[in-house]
Amino acid sequence: MMNGQEVVSLYEAMVGITDQMLTAATASDWDRLATLELQCAACVRQLKANGDAQPLAAQERSRKVDAIRRMLAADRQIRDLTQPWMAKLSAMINNKGTERRVARAYGI
Repeated sequence: MMNGQEVVSLYEAMVGITDQMLTAATASDWDRLATLELQCAACVRQLKANGDAQPLAAQERSRKVDAIRRMLAADRQIRDLTQPWMAKLSAMINNKGTERRVARAYGI
């Protein structure tokens, strides 16, 4: 089981990863974003496996809350950047499917 300082340190490491994710999304570096998402997920798994439920001292709790707020703010910005890209990607995929159906229908 992790102690309070280790838990908070892991949350703060996740803030760093989330900040890098925002930088990657801003640069439209989707491969880097996906890699960083995997790193963040690994941190979450570590928290779950090592007992993030233990009580924290007041200062540790405050640092944890601050880290969560920072991650949520970055997550909102990342979603604002990725949603238009995802919509464009979806439209391209749907358009290719339409092209294939038309080509099959007309023997092109």
